[in-house]
Amino acid sequence: MHEPEPGAPCFDEGNIDGVAVSDIASRIGTPFYVYSARQLRRQFGQLRQRLPSNIDIYYSLKANPNLSVVNLLVTEGAGCEVCSPTELETALAAGVAPQRVLYVGPGKSLAALEHAIDKQVRAIVAESIAELDAINRQAAASGSVQTVALRINPDFNVEHARLVMSGKPTQFGLSLENAHAALASLSRWPFIALRGFHIYLGTRILNAQAIADNTRHILQLARALRDRYRLSLDFVDVGGGFGVPYFPKEQPLDLPQLGDALTRIADDFAAQAPDTRIIIELGRYLVAEAGMFVTRVNTLKTAGDKQFAVCDGGANCHSAAAGLNSMLRKNFPLRRLGDNRQRPTQRYQVSGPLCTPTDLLGDNVLLPELTVGDLIGITHSGAYGLTASPGHFLSFGYPAEIMVDGDRVLLIRQPETSRQLLERQRPQPLMSAATVAVKDDA
Repeated sequence: MHEPEPGAPCFDEGNIDGVAVSDIASRIGTPFYVYSARQLRRQFGQLRQRLPSNIDIYYSLKANPNLSVVNLLVTEGAGCEVCSPTELETALAAGVAPQRVLYVGPGKSLAALEHAIDKQVRAIVAESIAELDAINRQAAASGSVQTVALRINPDFNVEHARLVMSGKPTQFGLSLENAHAALASLSRWPFIALRGFHIYLGTRILNAQAIADNTRHILQLARALRDRYRLSLDFVDVGGGFGVPYFPKEQPLDLPQLGDALTRIADDFAAQAPDTRIIIELGRYLVAEAGMFVTRVNTLKTAGDKQFAVCDGGANCHSAAAGLNSMLRKNFPLRRLGDNRQRPTQRYQVSGPLCTPTDLLGDNVLLPELTVGDLIGITHSGAYGLTASPGHFLSFGYPAEIMVDGDRVLLIRQPETSRQLLERQRPQPLMSAATVAVKDDA
């Protein structure tokens, strides 16, 4: 295996960090995801180097909850932001300390709250007054005082975000009016200790100045609320939303510019709130460019004036690349893997195996001439790939995940088998129909 240079791209022709993707495919089969441990470390390390010391980086597991990915980032120094009981267990299994975990999400069940309290996470982020009531009851039942942060949906929003999550009514957080009402009534919840704010404005932002401006506005609001209600804040979670370029004409986030701007903002905040940490939560930015989805061409066919390359993995494995849940579909970076010298190019419709016309991975994409058996790689697939895809559609099951880490090639998720899928569908006694009837009659 050829050892790549420290700054070299992780994907090169048909290789990932010097390992031939075709060798991985011959061992595990297709489709699969493959991740570069080197790129994960590089992305986290470059960011950590640019950010001031009073800013902590938390990894949002929703982007990619694979245990090995989370473990690598935790080892590098990331905290964890989780949204479900399994994400919490994943973070803890990955080695993060409970006091480095934030539990977020607009619809936490009572069981999830009890679980988070039992694990003693750093804070539960409350998204409504009703949830504050629920956390208070669960904490009282456990005989503890639970640290919480209040998620606020402010009356300002963000420029340059591909997905805006504030400035309008949503299921996320409390409006500023309701936040004021909650903060004026904190004595109502004696088993809650409010120690932070969480304000997340938007995502996929590629403009460094926009991120800096957002951060400044959030910290100004947090400081104003702290002073008005005489709060003691341990942290302010300013969200993140750092973007990566997927499509033509998109430019990478200017990290040096962003680091300089955030340093000035963080220094100013530290002068006025020396005991309050700033948390930036990131998912896509940390993992997207470290992952590639690999699928194999099963069939080539001509229909009208279009040439179709039908592959063995499609929207069931990578719904984002297929544009599911997107207002406007665009092609992810897509390539034929291998030596493409001397190959003429041709435009293709690259599809998956599903019985739906929405299973389209590449629309009119220019590729080297394909043959059956060729491997197709979709880069920028480390975030919201497998985890956001309908892997059980048509009962294909979820594919394997691989990590290349130096001279090690690791299988970090087994592909699902037909036997596993069927095993979960075996009928098991739940209750007697007669018992249900008796209760209904009563």
